[in-house]
Parts: sequence; structure tokens; C-alpha cells
Amino acid sequence: MSESTSPSETPASGYPKAVALAGDGADGFGRPGAVEAPALLFVDQALANPANRAILERLLALGLPDAWLVAGCLFQTVWNLRTGRPAMDGIRDYDLFYFDASDLSAEAEDAVARRVDAKCADLGVTLEVKNQARVHTWYEAHFGAPYSPLQNSMGGIDRFLVEGTCVGLQARADGLTLYAPDGLAGLMGGVLRPNRRSPDPRLYAAKAADYRRRWPWLTVLDTESQAPAHPLLVHRIGLQRPLDGREQLSIR
Repeated sequence: MSESTSPSETPASGYPKAVALAGDGADGFGRPGAVEAPALLFVDQALANPANRAILERLLALGLPDAWLVAGCLFQTVWNLRTGRPAMDGIRDYDLFYFDASDLSAEAEDAVARRVDAKCADLGVTLEVKNQARVHTWYEAHFGAPYSPLQNSMGGIDRFLVEGTCVGLQARADGLTLYAPDGLAGLMGGVLRPNRRSPDPRLYAAKAADYRRRWPWLTVLDTESQAPAHPLLVHRIGLQRPLDGREQLSIR
């Protein structure tokens, strides 16, 4: 069972409102709805990468506030599977966002990164752990562009340079949550556009060229979308309900 957005319902916060579309909603028989089906396909493919699966399974134990596995490790796994490459091929690092406004120091962020590295040391992958509450303190000095403070980790996902690569998965006690502010069509189809929420032609061109070099089949466009896609927020992915009615968590 899962809960998903209604494309027509986006509250004043700017984030989509989660409503039931399957299981207890939708057609009443647990069949995926029009919004839920691509979400389930995306999650199934992202979890074909064993590192993604393992990191998500360990996130709850780490207890980080507002923690999400985001970006390249997810969509690049999908791109790899589309072209018959191994799921982990060419993925340089695994980005983990969390949000802790109580301590904006680099030292605190480094301490969290060390905890994550210790928890995931057996995976043999590079993890990049960033506190989204402090990005505005260093972004301009590093990238040469201003960056206003964020309110949560979803706001950081919103600001990736490339539309269609804005995506994250969060592990919760009742299953996975998927957030994709531009939907999933561009990501699944390999269509790259500048992100209207974070316009920077110079940085976008460099990022898109790097992706195109590594996945030559991608389509790179230089113009923003004329009509923004419907945002997607799906909760409780992986929550199974057996015949006795009790819910069990199962990350497939």
C-alpha cells in the first residue's frame, strides 16, 4: 500500500499534498494508480542497485533528521538499467541529505559523515553527506552563485541543476517515501533540461555535458520546461499487508 500525490493538489507550502491513491484508495483493490505505477517502477529499479538498498535500510538506525538518499545514485541506476549496464556502473558517489539547523558548523557535518561512513563501510562506495541547513553558508564561495537558506531537505532536492534529476528516497518506519518535484517522465526518458527553480546556464551546461558523456543516449535541452510537471510525493512504498490485516515493512 502507498499514498501518493493528487496532481491537482499542491498546498501553499509549494510541496504536493499526499493523498491515498492505492490500497485503501484508488480502485479499492490495491492496484497501482496512474501516479503510483511509475513511482513503483522507479523505486524497483533504484533498489536494483544493492548499495542504494543497503543505505536506505540503514538510514533509520542512523537517526538523522530529515534524511534522504538523493540524486545520481538513484537516477543513474535507472539509466544504467535502461542500457543494459550493471546497476552500479559509473556511479561516482552516493549523496545523503539531512537537515539539522541546530548546528551549522562544518565540524558537526563532518562528524555525521563519519558516522554514516562507519555504518556503511562494508558497501565499498563513496558517500557524500550534506546538512542542507548549512548549504547557504558555503555554496556561493564554492560554485560562484548565491544560494538562499533552505527550510528542509526537500528544498535541496528542488534545487538540483537539472530538471528530471531532482529525486530522493526517504526511509521511514512505514516504508519508503519518494519525492520528485518534476515528476518522473524526464528522468525515466533521459531528457535533461535546466531547472527553472535553480537557473545557472554555466553550471547546468557542465553538469549536462558530464552526464551525456557517460550516458550518450541522453537528450540534452537548453530551454526550461514551458509547463512545469506535476510534482510527485509517494509514501509507504514497500509496505505490505498480509491476509491477517497486519502491516509489515518490506523493502523489495
